[in-house]
Amino acid sequence: MKTKIGMTVLMLLTAALAFAQNGLNTVKPVISDQDLVINIDEITENALFYPVDIGGTRVEVLAVKAPDGTIRTAFNTCQSCYRSGRGFYKQQGTVLVCQNCGKRFRMSQVEVRSGGCSPVPIFKDDKTVSGNTITISQEYLAKARDIFARWKRT
Repeated sequence: MKTKIGMTVLMLLTAALAFAQNGLNTVKPVISDQDLVINIDEITENALFYPVDIGGTRVEVLAVKAPDGTIRTAFNTCQSCYRSGRGFYKQQGTVLVCQNCGKRFRMSQVEVRSGGCSPVPIFKDDKTVSGNTITISQEYLAKARDIFARWKRT
């Protein structure tokens, strides 16, 4: 009897862990050649990834709520590793991890830290916050095409 209960508990914990992990790394639907509009209400401590097709190049923005409650945005590519094509981030627990070099990056540093192995920040002057939305213009997204040219995110 204890073995059946133990196996059931193990199966439930495994399922719960799989569900929790699947909640991370949510990629929204791709939009094409237009401004990116992000609904602030959907942003949580689990990073959301917003792909935008700009003239045939997939550019991806990440948005996350930092521990202090502020909404942070960045391009989902590493300032150091982007040339490898694998310099993008996936969330693991409470950190972002570069898929090229493995460097871990705290959510509190998104949009604050610039340089090195960190997501390319999208600063306040590069977006428009109005009411419940953040808008990143198609023109600004197009400026990032070069850093996504070799991107191999699947």
